[in-house]
Amino acid sequence: MYTHALAALAVSLAISHPASAADVDLTLAHWVPATHPLQKLGMEPWAESIKQASDGRIEITIYPAQQLGAAPDHYDMARDGIADIGFINPGYQPGRFPIMAAAELPFNFANAKGGVRALTEWYKPYAVEEMSDVYFCMAISHDPGTMHGKEPIRVPADIKGKTVRPANATEARFVNLLGGASIQVPAPEMREALSKGTADITQSPWESLYIFGADSLVPYHLDMPFYASINAFVINKDTMAALSPEDRKVIEDHCTPEWAEKMSAGWADAEAAGRDKLAADPDHTLYQPRPEETQMWKDAAAPLTEEWKQNISDTGRDPQPIIDGLIENLKKYNSYAG
Repeated sequence: MYTHALAALAVSLAISHPASAADVDLTLAHWVPATHPLQKLGMEPWAESIKQASDGRIEITIYPAQQLGAAPDHYDMARDGIADIGFINPGYQPGRFPIMAAAELPFNFANAKGGVRALTEWYKPYAVEEMSDVYFCMAISHDPGTMHGKEPIRVPADIKGKTVRPANATEARFVNLLGGASIQVPAPEMREALSKGTADITQSPWESLYIFGADSLVPYHLDMPFYASINAFVINKDTMAALSPEDRKVIEDHCTPEWAEKMSAGWADAEAAGRDKLAADPDHTLYQPRPEETQMWKDAAAPLTEEWKQNISDTGRDPQPIIDGLIENLKKYNSYAG
């Protein structure tokens, strides 16, 4: 009797005095492993900072590795409230976000840290229209990635006749321009595509080859900053609307260009370290193109910019100020590679 009475009292106190419970419980869904540096060095510190800044009122639970849905679906998951916060790759949905696609054009990003700060600052005004059914928080990216193959890759002609897993829709079109075939699957499916022979080459930042278990399948690497795969965090609009003014300000204060750089920094460093790891491995060969070969790659990519401009013109916009604004911002933060 005494034991049951104590248990009943404890339950009653827990219900009437939930002092340790957060006022707002948010879910964050993403599709990389829980061990990924973006979660450990980016998302977890970000969530903890939000908790501290809100005096414990806001708690964020992270669901990694596609637990709540497939990688390409994370934008719609945030829009529809399946997750409060979604980690998205806009390039996984070709044609849906044409303005953001400017950031996918190759050979623009020299680094991720200043690059994502520039990208977030540049895109926020456009996001009000292009991602109007969510609250755009910030854009992030990895250190620039490149091509990794089962055979040597030195010049654009080496892509002809090969099958490539591209990083996004823009890179898929680049592969096709070069005479290759693109197999567009998300990063978590990279290893399977390579191991089954569906792909001969994959695009990836360096450490991600290890993270997704593809390092042993591609011993040859093009050693140049080739592309940036653009990602972003977006938040359900009803979730934002339901927050108190104080809590909404906490979230807004954590959706800034400065926080984009903080979120990306650890991931960028980890990816850069992956290059050094591969370079030290005798089973891997890194090829750094000569200046004239680098120019061959850039010349081969030039039609992508013209195609992007035409796509924007078709929407009734002038593309030149959009791309100029991105480049100016990249220069502002010392992250332009052009």
